[in-house]
Amino acid sequence: MNFESRIDLSELHQAVTDIRQQIGNIIVGQAHTIDLLLTALLADGHILLEGVPGVAKTLIAKLLSRTISVDFSRIQFTPDMMPSDVLGTAVFNPKISDFEFRKGPIFSNIILIDEINRSPAKTQSALFEVMEERQITNAGSTYPMAFPFLVIATQNPIEQEGTYRLPEAQLDRFMFKILVGYPNLNEEIEILKGHHHRAKTELSKLEDNIKAVLNSEQLANLRAKVKQVLVDENILEYIAKLIHETRRSKFLYLGASPRASVALLQASKAFAAIRGRDFVTPEDIQELLPTVLRHRVALTPEKEMEGASIEDVLKGIVQKVEVPR
Repeated sequence: MNFESRIDLSELHQAVTDIRQQIGNIIVGQAHTIDLLLTALLADGHILLEGVPGVAKTLIAKLLSRTISVDFSRIQFTPDMMPSDVLGTAVFNPKISDFEFRKGPIFSNIILIDEINRSPAKTQSALFEVMEERQITNAGSTYPMAFPFLVIATQNPIEQEGTYRLPEAQLDRFMFKILVGYPNLNEEIEILKGHHHRAKTELSKLEDNIKAVLNSEQLANLRAKVKQVLVDENILEYIAKLIHETRRSKFLYLGASPRASVALLQASKAFAAIRGRDFVTPEDIQELLPTVLRHRVALTPEKEMEGASIEDVLKGIVQKVEVPR
């Protein structure tokens, strides 16, 4: 169906196409994961990437950061890491005979937190303020983050030794939890061919060839375009009903918060814009619902013992709630 967009999305479409192409020069497959990353980027939401080791979670995050001309910081979380290792600390300066704040690695634009579940609750809690309010408070002083500020965290779902479960308050601050799966057979063959033919070329050199597509000002303009995407009142009610059902479901002991409603709304606008539309459809909501909610809701012990998944329960909720026409 052809229609004339009421919002000029040509610049956004070109940027998305260029970023896909740049990342696709190194990453084989993972098209849906890349689209979800771009959606969160345009919707100003943090991202949690979950997958087994070796499926390129860290590499995808690094490549995305290279396509945007902003500062990048990588933090490897470990069990002995302290909050000050992330946020920074006050250090005595003998030249001025006073303490001054020395900023930590969180003071950047795109922050990759590798294996975020390897640090205990003390360090996790240090991220609460900065992820929600884009600022930190130290010794009574507030230090705002520069624009843009995006956290991309990775974690391994099967590893138990030396890991900690993320607090619910921490999980709720991620807009998306993206499950990064295995490649299919054809994609794995392409991966092997690529490694074989470029055996003498180091991956770091290939990463250096990734070109920046956007700067901070252009990203701000694209986010402003996304905010203009039209959302019918029926769609707003649809989002609210879906979220409300998670709180009423007998299969969930933890429902989604109002923050989840807002995240689903913002993400659906960006998702529609990436798809070339200036309006949100119920299908956008349905497609994004698992990614927005899978880390915010929790199964009852009885349902978990039955072998059910959160995705199964969310599918039931989608089938239960009437789709707006």
